[in-house]
Amino acid sequence: MADPLNANPTILNASDLPTRRRRPSSQSSSKTTLGLFASTVPSSTYLSDPFSTSSPSSVAASSDSDSDNDDNDVEPIDEQEIYDLISTISDPEHPLSLGSLAVVSLPDIHIASLSPNNASPLRTVTVLVTPTITHCSLATVIGLGVRVRLEQALPPRFRVDVRIKEGTHSTGEQVNKQLGDKERVAAALENGTLMGVLRKMLETCQ
Repeated sequence: MADPLNANPTILNASDLPTRRRRPSSQSSSKTTLGLFASTVPSSTYLSDPFSTSSPSSVAASSDSDSDNDDNDVEPIDEQEIYDLISTISDPEHPLSLGSLAVVSLPDIHIASLSPNNASPLRTVTVLVTPTITHCSLATVIGLGVRVRLEQALPPRFRVDVRIKEGTHSTGEQVNKQLGDKERVAAALENGTLMGVLRKMLETCQ
């Protein structure tokens, strides 16, 4: 394997990263809300619903009677929870997380309503990605990893918009066009080699 393009990236201490997560427990939920890439990325434990507060058995038992009230019972999803979802994704070049490398950061995550006065439950999640170097050849792959993770984990009412932060990459505009085109993204995810890289990146998601 070729030497990393950025052999000495800036690394943040994991204990200093903002998080609202608790320590992982031995029991995890298997209930998953699948999005655009449901048929592309195989189901696994890291794709379990991070916002579920019930065990799988209790969810199954109450699904019929409580289905109409689910939206009222779930707490609003904020930028911190989005960060917790993507900060543990592994960088494809370094054995470190995107959060530790500051490729994703809390101030660069924004959630906005798609309608005036929050009249609609639809929301747009915008994530600005900062590559470790301005000529990073894996910027598109990193953006895809973030997008796939969020599409898999978030409810369908969320629209995901992943972009390269302005001024942080030499071909950022071109990468953003690729990340924003659903058909091109879907076609890219049919590549077996790329899918293998993404699966490896997502293995560390909590």
